[in-house]
Amino acid sequence: MRIARFSIDGNVAFGAVEGEGTVESGGLVLDIIKGIPYTDFELSGTKVPLSKVRLLPPVLPNKVVAIGRNYAEHAEELGNEVPEVPVAFFKPTTSVIGPGDAIEFPSFSSELHHEAELAVVIGRMCREVPRERVKDVIFGYTCANDVTARDVQRNEAQWARAKGFDTSCPLGPWVETDLDPSDLAVQATVNGEQRQLGRTSDMIRSIEDLVVHITEAMTLLPGDVILTGTPAGVGPLTVGDEVAVTIEGIGTLTNRVIKRG
Repeated sequence: MRIARFSIDGNVAFGAVEGEGTVESGGLVLDIIKGIPYTDFELSGTKVPLSKVRLLPPVLPNKVVAIGRNYAEHAEELGNEVPEVPVAFFKPTTSVIGPGDAIEFPSFSSELHHEAELAVVIGRMCREVPRERVKDVIFGYTCANDVTARDVQRNEAQWARAKGFDTSCPLGPWVETDLDPSDLAVQATVNGEQRQLGRTSDMIRSIEDLVVHITEAMTLLPGDVILTGTPAGVGPLTVGDEVAVTIEGIGTLTNRVIKRG
């Protein structure tokens, strides 16, 4: 099931996406959900054309835990070694935007990069999750763009500013709850030109590895997001660019870069 979060006439709700096609092509409708989707829920039967609503970030995470250098070729392209343990960092909730929202080029950077990633959405409160229970705590999967101020990342030991600035975490267009994430194509295009193309099967650490590793240290809450790393091919974004992240079995997340302010 595809679960979207949207606004219409000033109201915010969740809905199940039905039909075939894309956000742009039409043919999709939303069956509004009664309540929130992390617990047992019912479909209301009230359906709204997707073209009549504004899609929002599909979740509002308490925290986004991101993993760096989880694809060997990406680590190599930036001159880094594959880390012995997963490199984890946070992106704040204020970095999260949805499909169609603008990525604001930060004033303190001159080198902005896209990073297409599979995002894991947590469905229940969990801590110290054993490997065999990882699937039980996952709500679903969505597309993410770990937008990075690369020059700042090189110059500052902590990545808080480089990866945590406002609008640096586009998520969407919805959460797919019925998906095998082990071997999916992950693609990024800029102005229609392919930049990144990899597969989740090339991850150094699996989703199970990452959930176990993260929950050893902290409690994850419903709606929290784990970014699983990016394949090779990251590259620059400039003002006016349209960047799209497409993940097999989920859909496409599209955002445009604008000048901040």
